[in-house]
Amino acid sequence: IYEEEGYEPAEIPEKILTNNLYGIEIDERAGELAAFALTMKARAKQRRFFSKDVKPNICMLENIHFDEGELKSYMDFVGRDLFTAPLETTLRQFEEANNFGSLIRPDVTDVNGMLSILESKNVSGYLFLSKTHHKVLQALQQADYLSQKYHVVIANPPYMGGKGMNEQLATWAKTTFPDSKSDLFSMFIERNLSLAQDLGLIAMITMQSWMFLSSFSKLRSKIMDNSTILSMMHLGTKGFDSIGGEVVQTTAFVLKCEQNLKFKAIYLRLIRGINETEKQLDFKKNRNDGPLKYTASVNDFRKIPGAPIAYWLSSKVFELFYNYESLGTYCESGGRIKTHDNNTYMRVHWEVNRNRINNDNPSWKLYENGGEAFKWYGNVINIVSWLPSSRDVYQSLGGLTNEYFWKKEGVTWNNIGKSSFRFKPSDTEYSSVSPTAFPNNPNQLYFIIGFLNTKFSFELISIINPSLSNTIGDIFKLPLSDKIVDTDIISSNVRRCVNLSKDSWDSYETSWDFTSVPLLNPDYRQPTLKATYQKLRAHWREMTMEMQRLEEENNYIFIEAYGLQDELTPEVPLNEITLTCNPHYRYGNDKSQDELETLLLADTMRELISYAVGCMFGRYALDKPGLILANQGETIEDYLKLVPEPRFPADGDNVIPMLDGDWFADDITERFRKFLRVTFGEEHYEENLRFIEQSLNIKDKRNYSIRDYFLGEFYNDHVKRYKKRPIYWLFSSPKGSFNALIYMHRYRPDTVSVVLNEYLREFRSKLVSHKNHLEAVSRSESASQSEKTRALKETEKVAKMINEIEEYEREVLYPLATRQIEIDLDDGVKVNYQKFGSALKKIPGLESVEDE
Repeated sequence: IYEEEGYEPAEIPEKILTNNLYGIEIDERAGELAAFALTMKARAKQRRFFSKDVKPNICMLENIHFDEGELKSYMDFVGRDLFTAPLETTLRQFEEANNFGSLIRPDVTDVNGMLSILESKNVSGYLFLSKTHHKVLQALQQADYLSQKYHVVIANPPYMGGKGMNEQLATWAKTTFPDSKSDLFSMFIERNLSLAQDLGLIAMITMQSWMFLSSFSKLRSKIMDNSTILSMMHLGTKGFDSIGGEVVQTTAFVLKCEQNLKFKAIYLRLIRGINETEKQLDFKKNRNDGPLKYTASVNDFRKIPGAPIAYWLSSKVFELFYNYESLGTYCESGGRIKTHDNNTYMRVHWEVNRNRINNDNPSWKLYENGGEAFKWYGNVINIVSWLPSSRDVYQSLGGLTNEYFWKKEGVTWNNIGKSSFRFKPSDTEYSSVSPTAFPNNPNQLYFIIGFLNTKFSFELISIINPSLSNTIGDIFKLPLSDKIVDTDIISSNVRRCVNLSKDSWDSYETSWDFTSVPLLNPDYRQPTLKATYQKLRAHWREMTMEMQRLEEENNYIFIEAYGLQDELTPEVPLNEITLTCNPHYRYGNDKSQDELETLLLADTMRELISYAVGCMFGRYALDKPGLILANQGETIEDYLKLVPEPRFPADGDNVIPMLDGDWFADDITERFRKFLRVTFGEEHYEENLRFIEQSLNIKDKRNYSIRDYFLGEFYNDHVKRYKKRPIYWLFSSPKGSFNALIYMHRYRPDTVSVVLNEYLREFRSKLVSHKNHLEAVSRSESASQSEKTRALKETEKVAKMINEIEEYEREVLYPLATRQIEIDLDDGVKVNYQKFGSALKKIPGLESVEDE
């Protein structure tokens, strides 16, 4: 840096770099460069700056402990009048120096006179006093090191949040650094302000979070009240090749210990480079003049609530915060439900009895609890226990607040992740990870949702809090103009966006309001399944394009209203249109159009198959929309009361085998083939089946069939679709020779016996008969040699299957059947699934899944 600025080697202030910066008079320019040089290049470049005959003066702080009475004896010897109360406190402040380090703030720092007096004392003849004398001198020297005496302070402090601190450090931090206690690095920023003299310089590289987060607002105020930012290199992520990932986001800056509210500091926005080399190139291109170079003053920052260091904003944007009321003026918030134990009190809605959710006297209520980034509508899959005993627990722990807000419509979003705002129905409660705002005027709800989902809003949110966590307090700081004249247009657009998003969300089984898959909607019905899909796909494109148009129109209105035409454009890329039927959003923008279409087609066929399996079990029926059997203990008789003459009847005994071959008439593959004939007709059956198989075969496997999908992929897809809380459970032998599905809502204590007697043992008998036939072929004089060879190989394979099944019966299924296990759906899948142990196919991670 010195060389690039044109300094000659003789002009480099060497002692500033090498001698711990004691009492060196420096000019501001050289000091700032020296600070930046060490901040950015401390490890890589320091040898280049050190002269051979100068060694750095390094002080290592050490623990200093005085026993009870030890100081009293020493003071009596050297003269008690020398020791004031603050000085006695200072001597004891280094008992945990190896824990608190240079964050220690000695009560007394002007100790040179005391050191001179004590060093003159002769205690050599007193063994115990001599040890104390040495410790007193060392404590005073350490206090001197930590005094406000430096012209330049340089630091790359450690990073550690409160959760990583030991108990003593965490308690001490709260007491000593209440404005910066959130992290060690922020405490060091505050500490360094008290190490530098007036007009001195502080140069640091730290995490960037202090610039923006509300938890550091008091620290920012302290920095602005006591110093001036001179310059900053905002590095963001990947500022160091040795530290990967997105977590470490850094900034390097220089402060001057003098307040100047109007001073325009220089900022370099180097956040886009993906490694050190790219950031260095951006620095060189922009340090003198370039698009990444900005200037801003503290007065600018203070126009924004919380005063974030948003240096890149234009004067127009700063003025918005000054000229308009905040969103919090128009909204209120409250009524969130916090269980303090989600494993006990929260489920997903398909786990429990449907008739116990959101009824007149509910045991469970629908519950917003974070999730993926959906705009406009969606993400409601959780339920929260609403039993009086559960609410008593929430209340006792402060997790049940303000009933006034219950049963109100609002706007909610994910506390963690990319900002996306959506409509909250009145029948849905919400948790602290789904902050929710309620407009003072309910007629403004759709207008406010529209405002929050604009590019303008997202830009301002990234200013107020660029982290992945947006609290209600952050969102309420947004400036909302009361002069927008097109509020009716915006509200109308938003209503349509909400409806489009709800239509998309409700077309998937995991939606509370799901009725059937779109492929079976008569509006898209064509002679063949392929043509039907093509018409449906065209409809999805129209939905996506309409949503894009509506969002862009809203963007345009707000950009015009705030006068930001030169800074923002209304365009919304396809991957930000959060419809699940939009492959650009669903699968990301890093794939070709052909790849996106292939994935969407395959998933649409998987969804058709999943619905078909639901019809096989009676969860759904082709003749009646929505759920049919969705409560524990319901039987085929209950099904027939609701669907007296089904076109595709539900399975009678709630067991559907899933085997490699046509061993049973109600095998899942055979039942799906029948489902396809019923739904799309016999005429194009073979063509439709091939279309499904080709759509699923995205890896282009040879001889791939629908049976291959059921045996190799269906259950994994089901577990993934249902968020590791599957409603269909797979009884499976260790190597998968035997597989049978059941529907948990129809489970009875004798269900395992049905699996055992009607299917496992029957399958084993059929295998034994098949093995006997193969052995006969291998011995037959009329069989060819190749036929005999194949028969022998097949015999060996079947024998292994028989052994596997017999062991599964003996060790697992028979003992389980004798226990007649009861389940309670309210306990959830995590508890109930594990009651069956190794009888069911293992779901990786189910035992350790924690619901946040």
